[in-house]
Order: sequence, then C-alpha cells, then structure tokens
Amino acid sequence: MKIAFLHYHLKTGGVTTCLKHQVEALKDDCDLCVITGERPKAGFPTKTIQIPELAYSTVYPHPFDPDAIAVAVIQTIESYFNGPCDVVHVHNPLLAKNKNYLKILKALQKRGISLFLQIHDFAEDGRPGSYFAEDYPADCHYGVVNSRDYRILLESGLKKQGLHQIFNTVSLTDIPPLSPAGAPSVVYPIRAIRRKNIGEAILLSLFFGDNETLVITLPPNSAADIDSYEDWKTFAARHQLRVEFDRGLQHPYESIVAPARYLLTTSITEGFGFSFLEPWLFGKWVWGRKLADICTDFEANGVYLDHMYSALNVPVDWFELEDFYQKWKRSINDAARRFDMVIDNKRIQNAFASLTADGAIDFGLLDEKCQKQVLASLLTHRAHVAQLLSLNPFLAAIGETDDQLDLIETNRKAVTRNYSMAKYRQKLLAIYRQVDKTPVQQHIDKKILLANFLDLTRFSLLKWGDYDA
Repeated sequence: MKIAFLHYHLKTGGVTTCLKHQVEALKDDCDLCVITGERPKAGFPTKTIQIPELAYSTVYPHPFDPDAIAVAVIQTIESYFNGPCDVVHVHNPLLAKNKNYLKILKALQKRGISLFLQIHDFAEDGRPGSYFAEDYPADCHYGVVNSRDYRILLESGLKKQGLHQIFNTVSLTDIPPLSPAGAPSVVYPIRAIRRKNIGEAILLSLFFGDNETLVITLPPNSAADIDSYEDWKTFAARHQLRVEFDRGLQHPYESIVAPARYLLTTSITEGFGFSFLEPWLFGKWVWGRKLADICTDFEANGVYLDHMYSALNVPVDWFELEDFYQKWKRSINDAARRFDMVIDNKRIQNAFASLTADGAIDFGLLDEKCQKQVLASLLTHRAHVAQLLSLNPFLAAIGETDDQLDLIETNRKAVTRNYSMAKYRQKLLAIYRQVDKTPVQQHIDKKILLANFLDLTRFSLLKWGDYDA
C-alpha cells in the first residue's frame, strides 16, 4: 500500500514519536512519505516533504488559499508515488493549531482522497484555545488511542465500521539490567507541564519511607507551563524539600532510572499513558495516581495496577476555599463561553457541593496556589500529617508491595505481549485496508462530544484554569 502521513511538524514529542513508530512498523510493507509544515531538525526514518502552509498558524501566519494547499498536497503525493496513494493518515487534526487545517482536509476529500484521522487530543478536553468552531470532517475514518475516546466518539455519532482503536506501541528493544547506584530516589520521568500535577508529587515526597529524593527529569517547553514549574522550584527550595529538578537536562534517561526505587506518576489526564507501561520494561515498578479511563485498557491486557490510588483527598479548610470556588466557577464559565455554550449556575453549585462533600476534595482538582497552601499547612502543623493519613491510608505505605519482583515480571510480560511492534503493524495494515475499501457516512455531533469532556465532577484547574501564582 501507499501511505502518506500528514502532520503540522516533526518536533520531538508524543505525536511525532507515534508517527515514527508507525513508519518503523510499516516500512517493510508499505511505500511511505510524511508531508509536514516543518522539516525535522534531526533525521527521520522515511522521506519527508515540507509544505510550509501545513505548519501551526503561529509558525506560518501568512494568508493562503486552503484549496490551493490541498492541490499542492495531492501533487506532492502523486509526484512522490508516481500516482495516487491509498490512504492519507492525518495526525491530531481536530486541534486548531492551523486555522485552515479543516478546510484543507475537506478540500482533499472533495478531490477523492481517503482520509484516516488519528486523534491524540481533543480541544474539548481542556484546550478551548485550540477549538474549531466549524464542523469536523464527515464521511471519513477516525482513529483513537484509548477506549475512552472510542466510547465518546461512538456516542457522538461515529460508527464502528468507521472508528478504530489504535493503541500505541512501546519500545521493546533489549534494555540492559539497571543496577541501583547512588543516593536513593523516586523518579517522575516527564516533562513537567501543568497537567502532570507536580504539586502532588511533591506532597507524596513528604511521605517517602526511606527519605528518597524526588527527581523530576525535564522542564516544560511551553510558556503556559514555565511559570508554574519555576514557582514549584522556588517553593521546594524555600521549604528545603528533597526534590531535584531538571536532572534529565544533563544526564541520560537510563542513568536517572537506574538508582530509582520506583517511578512515579501523578498526572491528572493522559491521552495514551506511556508512563503506566514503560517502567516495567526497565525492571522498575510504577506507583502513584491511576487514571481509570486510561488504565482500563492496560488492565484488560493483563497489566496489574491495583496498587495505585485514584484520588488524594485533602481537607477543604487547609486552603482558601471561597477563593478557589470563585476561580473554579469562573474557569467553567470561561470554558463554556469559548465553546459557545452556557452552564446553569445551579449545576455548578451542585457539582462543587459534591466535590467537597465530607469536608475534603481531591488534591488533583486544585490549582497550584491552593496546592501550595495545602503543602504549607502540612509542613507547619504536625497534627495535619495524621489527619491526611486518615483520609488517605495508602500514604503510610508509599512505594511498598509484598510481591514487587513478581509484579514487575508479570507486567513486563503483559506489556511485551500486547504492545509489540508486530501487533502494531498488523493493526495499522488492517485499518488501512478498511479505510481504502470501506466508505463511511458519519459525522461527529460536537455538542455530545463536548458534554462528555466538560465534566464538572472532574473539572481540574490544572487542565482548564489559567495559572495564577
């Protein structure tokens, strides 16, 4: 088959990594090329062709005719393949990073191009600034990376024959044994954007049983996340906490993981969730916040995550509750306005009453300002330690399990068995055959889609709110 991939850019990141994995999986079975708005700075495992108008609007801000760019894409494809391709596989097209992207895709459809749109992120899921007001492309095939999004898109109007689950693959190359060395540590191996919930990782560090240092590997890239990150560094230094930031800037990943007692995740939302799978391949186990929507897929494939927690409750009188409520309410109304909808005030009040029932709330719903107030209260009042333990008994045994080695081996085998490159290749080829041979008539009801994601019972300011120190 002849497959053309389409993406805004090929910068380092999750979507680009996924695209690379797809190229590596298919390179012996398909003719491939990648058409992108920005050329990769490093090498790429297949031919890349640049059409600058496909880049983010911030990168290419000049006006252009979407129909003309659609024609340019087709001409590029026909020149490269000496004729048409079978499928154009488009990554993350529903984020309005390029204001003309949907118009380009619809123009490609009108010219007979078979589209497969793989969705990694939705604007409706906490990214109102990237929302397209226009309808999403209809009568083409869609793909998603988890069962949650599959269910939501089915409810939103897509059909099973036109919607595909394509779980990511993980690197299954041989990894040498990593012998612990140096001072004991617990590693949070991520780029510390706001939704990774760094404040919760710092809170957990106060309960580490063997005085381990919390190691956070990389700073964020985006301006929206930098201020929050820098303020957490200042907070940790002021209170002399055992937290080290930025180690990944100077040290290779393997050397950071080697001395770790275990790896940590406190993220409040994920698209796929590599952090729940990769540690087992390094002979390490992962502990922290389990995201039910994401982890259901992994558990169905034999990855055991019962040792993780789903919420970390803190007393509402440890922070400025009324100020938080006003900001929470304001953020909900702001998000609704940007999605051109209205949420009844009584519904907001009822949701907040439910979230704060029994005088406690999940720490992951708070913004950084309130999280710091909780931490300061915990550090100042020793009696609060016992109170927090009574609300969250798992804090008394962080990073402990009776069958650690068995758990690592069981989960390593499950990951190796179910997320291999060979399985990934088979799934992709099956999807492409269906996209090529099976026309569909379907469209996404955007109101239903938004209603599924804009869930007030899980409305976290780390995802939806602007940063306020």
